[in-house]
Amino acid sequence: MTLETLKPKVEDIIKHSSATVDERLLDICKFLEEQITHYNWVGFYFKNGNKKELKLGPYVGEPTDHTIIPFGKGICGQVAVSNQNFVVPDVSAQDNYIACSITVKAEIVIPIFVKGENIGQIDIDSNTPNPFTEEDERFLEFVCEKVAEIIN
Repeated sequence: MTLETLKPKVEDIIKHSSATVDERLLDICKFLEEQITHYNWVGFYFKNGNKKELKLGPYVGEPTDHTIIPFGKGICGQVAVSNQNFVVPDVSAQDNYIACSITVKAEIVIPIFVKGENIGQIDIDSNTPNPFTEEDERFLEFVCEKVAEIIN
């Protein structure tokens, strides 16, 4: 299975217009976590109004205390400031990492842009060391582009 083969299902979830935006985002989280073995926690964070912080949106995986993340703090907070993808092959090597679970070994965060503004991100934790490839990065950019279509 390549990640490319998952794109049509992501598009189907996005186009499911009778579901709310949050329901579709949760369906994407569930789908990615079920289909990709090294995706152990999948969630969305969004800019919290005019505040310089992110607020947790729909997610699947272990519960987290990190429902609000200040810009600049942790991997997600850094992506909110840098507007760049952030792939962390080994979270223990990161000084500015917010630990969600002792089982997490790696993380990837991809920003979501609407009209050129970073409005949020998809955040994926893996319990597998260094699992993320360029294919993951390109696939998740695609997911974020599709999500941007339904965010107002």
